[in-house]
Amino acid sequence: MSTPPNSKFKPATSIQEVLDRLDEIIQQSIQKDNRVGYFAALYREVTANVRDGIDEGFFEDGARMERLDKIFANRYLEALHQFENNQSPTESWRYAFKSTRKWRLLILQQLLLGMNAHINLDLGIAATQTSTGNDLQDLRKDFFKINEILSSLTDDIQEKINELSPFLGLLDKIGGRTDEAIMNFSIDIARDEAWQFAVALGASGEKIRAEKIAQKDDDTEALADFVANPGWFINIGVFFIRLFETKNIDKAINVLFRKVTT
Repeated sequence: MSTPPNSKFKPATSIQEVLDRLDEIIQQSIQKDNRVGYFAALYREVTANVRDGIDEGFFEDGARMERLDKIFANRYLEALHQFENNQSPTESWRYAFKSTRKWRLLILQQLLLGMNAHINLDLGIAATQTSTGNDLQDLRKDFFKINEILSSLTDDIQEKINELSPFLGLLDKIGGRTDEAIMNFSIDIARDEAWQFAVALGASGEKIRAEKIAQKDDDTEALADFVANPGWFINIGVFFIRLFETKNIDKAINVLFRKVTT
């Protein structure tokens, strides 16, 4: 992001500002050959579709969903700001950002590491900051309606990843389904667990809540390590796939970013 070193983070105040900041991250990642842009491009597409859903009345409470989206997005934006300014983001985000500097990781792994930190840790926290107490249950239906948006994007995202990583299907042969070969990661399951995490946080006092968040961060970081290091046998296949995967970061970001409307 275009912020002076060690500057104070300023939260985005609207979904459009979130999209603008994601655009900045994407463009700077292209200019600097930075793999941080992979997740930012994917996240921008999801955020744009959530914004469209709010505008079209897809959610029960559009204003509340916009509030959740801003709180949720600002956790990612702040974590990246902290990492770039040698501050202290959560351990799960630190792991994800440091991993963007590792050549051996597939584009799919880079995306999963970002999704892991953002869904498994950030989403539950953002939900409790959006709606507290009994109001949290009122959020539940809209919280899960986002799954429909994510599901509608799955085929397009998979097509883009396959274009960039033409031998990715090899993982199906050596480790089961592609995503399971890297990690038993399901967005629906992750969001289910994020909701349960939100409910647990909502029922806890301040001290216990902080302890639960710290433990969740540790657990999420451990899961990240499994994404990046799924075992020697699968790693052999990953290395082969990486040899034939797109090395051009500019191209990869643009493929992930295309077909996004503003």
